Amino acid sequence: MTQLTRELLDSSGPLLLVPDAVLLPEGVADDHAVVVADGSFRAVGPAGELTRTHPGLHAVRLPGHLLMPGFVDAHHHLTQSFGSALAFGEPSEIFRRVWVPLEGALDEEAAYAAAKLAALEALRGGFTTVTDAGTRADVDVEVVASAARDAGIRCVLGLVCNDITGDPASTAGPSTAGPSTAGDSTAGESASTAAALERAEKHLARYAGDPLIHASLAVSIPEAATARTLHRTARLAAEAGAIVQIHVNEHLAGVERSLVRHGLRPLEHLHSIGALGPQLLAAHATLLTPRELTLLADTGTAVSYNPVASAWKGNAVAPATAMAERGIRFGLGTDGTRGDGFRLTDAAEFAQRIAYGLATGDSSCGAGWTWLEHATAGGADAVGLGARTGTVAEGLAADFLLVDLATPELALSRDVPWELVRRGNRDQITAVFVGGELRLWRGRPTGWDGPALVRQAAELARAAVEKAPITRVHPTSTAARRGSVAR
Repeated sequence: MTQLTRELLDSSGPLLLVPDAVLLPEGVADDHAVVVADGSFRAVGPAGELTRTHPGLHAVRLPGHLLMPGFVDAHHHLTQSFGSALAFGEPSEIFRRVWVPLEGALDEEAAYAAAKLAALEALRGGFTTVTDAGTRADVDVEVVASAARDAGIRCVLGLVCNDITGDPASTAGPSTAGPSTAGDSTAGESASTAAALERAEKHLARYAGDPLIHASLAVSIPEAATARTLHRTARLAAEAGAIVQIHVNEHLAGVERSLVRHGLRPLEHLHSIGALGPQLLAAHATLLTPRELTLLADTGTAVSYNPVASAWKGNAVAPATAMAERGIRFGLGTDGTRGDGFRLTDAAEFAQRIAYGLATGDSSCGAGWTWLEHATAGGADAVGLGARTGTVAEGLAADFLLVDLATPELALSRDVPWELVRRGNRDQITAVFVGGELRLWRGRPTGWDGPALVRQAAELARAAVEKAPITRVHPTSTAARRGSVAR
């Protein structure tokens, strides 16, 4: 262990960190420093000023390093990590064939290991916050909370509040019931709705005061809940200062089912029952009309823009540059694809360039800073933590990265934000801090055995995948190659 590592691990008192530069909201500030105490930034400012005003603190020098906010993953599925190798080459709505069956095969041990494995991957990729959209494993959600807490990552933890059982996609026919009556047509439906709302209220209260876990509500897709539940979860979250996560306008099939059933697109349906607003985080939102963009802007609804998910199994790319121009709140999400914050920002810019920029001659496509900002402060705002994290600023949680700038990719930089988006990668991350504590050092967690978890997860994953009734459309790449050669 180096002297620098020992200094950073010493969290018994305030830390005065003096890197070469600090990434602030307005840009990179050279010769700046921060004071970290009690899990937060106590001071941020010029290095000379902070060393003078804190003479009792030993200055920890970090030559060649940039101190920047940790990335915020605005959309994740922590208990789906065991299926990460099953997602390639699959068409849309993979959740029906892979994710739901896989999560259904997890017991408490497997769910914990899957969530902690996902948290470790996220930390290695520079994420200090992950937003879990709710597990469908038959376990207490505290299992997921414990995994995130033990890994040392901040987590916005969703509780699934679906109150329509079975396959909601099979339900056809128009429905015009309003928020006060929908779901009350039968005793069974009414009981299911009441139970879902009771669970929601208890979940929102359960993690009050937890330093790392922030309660959230979730509905898998609008079809999975009655109008009453969609309306009430929105109100409960708004009253609690929390968010509701719903996959919205992600796939063509879902949009068409909503049109058949309600005569409205999913986002329009949510608006009609009063579910839009600052408390809603619309996951994906790839298929948006001009009217729906206006609804998002007018209601303050947030979006998680998941560019890698669009590339891997989506029907479209969310119009994120248009969202940014119109002031629509959004963060960047991985959707559990790969936990690498730098590659996520690169994908965010690249997807916009391919989907929209090339056709219009937009060579900037957000000018780099847009994607870096929405991967940090914008993401924190979208998931309801804008007053807690996402920015290096006095009073906010000390969730940050130390990035090595003395690498072949970054050493010659003349525009650090653009370079981080285009040429940053996780092996340049020296350290990850969450809540003022060193959680990761050069890719390895501090305080617990990461390699041991990986070995355990690999064994549990094999058993879970064999047990789950998973249906894949395409063969493995090796089998596909054999078929291609045979043809």
